[in-house]
Formats: sequence, C-alpha cells, structure tokens
Amino acid sequence: MDRLVDLIIHNEVVPAVNQIETHPFCQQIESAKLMKEYNVQIESWAPFAEGRNNIFQNEVLVSIAQKYNKSVAQVILRWLTQRGIVAIPKSVHKERIIENFNIFDFELSQEDMEMIATLDTKKSLFFSHNDPEIVKWLCNRKLDI
Repeated sequence: MDRLVDLIIHNEVVPAVNQIETHPFCQQIESAKLMKEYNVQIESWAPFAEGRNNIFQNEVLVSIAQKYNKSVAQVILRWLTQRGIVAIPKSVHKERIIENFNIFDFELSQEDMEMIATLDTKKSLFFSHNDPEIVKWLCNRKLDI
C-alpha cells in the first residue's frame, strides 16, 4: 500500500483499480480502507486462492454454502461482492462461468460475513511484496499477452 500512496501523491492521475490478492485467507481489510480513502477500486486477484489451503473444503465456507444451497465458489464471490470488491474469476468451463455469475439471488448475513472474517491470516499465500527479490522478479516479469 505504501507504493500505491506514493504513486497517487506523485502523479496527477489516480489509479481507478488496483488488483490485489484478496480471498478469505488474505482479506486485505486495511488495504481496502486505504483504497477507499483514495477512491481506488479493489479487484480481487486469486479470489479462490488458486485452490490453496483446501479453500473449497474449508468447513466454514462449506457450512455457509450449504446454508444457502450454493457452492463454496459462489459464497466467496458473494462475500467479495458484499464487501464492494470486484472479482473476475477465471474459468474455461461454461457451467462454472454460469455458476460464478449466479450470486445475486442471495445475500450473506452479518453472522456469515463475520465467520468468513475469522479465516483471515493477513498474509499472502503466494509471496511477500516486501521481499526485495520478489519485487525485482515482479518488476522484470514479462506480461503474458
């Protein structure tokens, strides 16, 4: 977030969107507050944590999904949506694309939102953005277009 603030302060154009790792295990609560302050929209990168931590078998998420007769993926996407976070999950399977879109016919209760909040480890499941070697690797990486 320090880099985002630096970018905003030293440039005339404020980023409209910032895609950051955001999922039940890395919820980015403080980052969300900061981006809201600067009117920057969060877009979730890895909304399903790329399947790590057995996210689709997590007891909390499974129990919430059963309560609403939805999939764990739908619960995660609904949770992000209710937090005002944009999520564009990748899928090449037509049935999953349809499932991912069908999240607007239910709303998670405050209790469910609080249960999901307990899953936050406040750490990336992938790498540290504060590690100089990771920063160098990210900056030198070619985009796959």
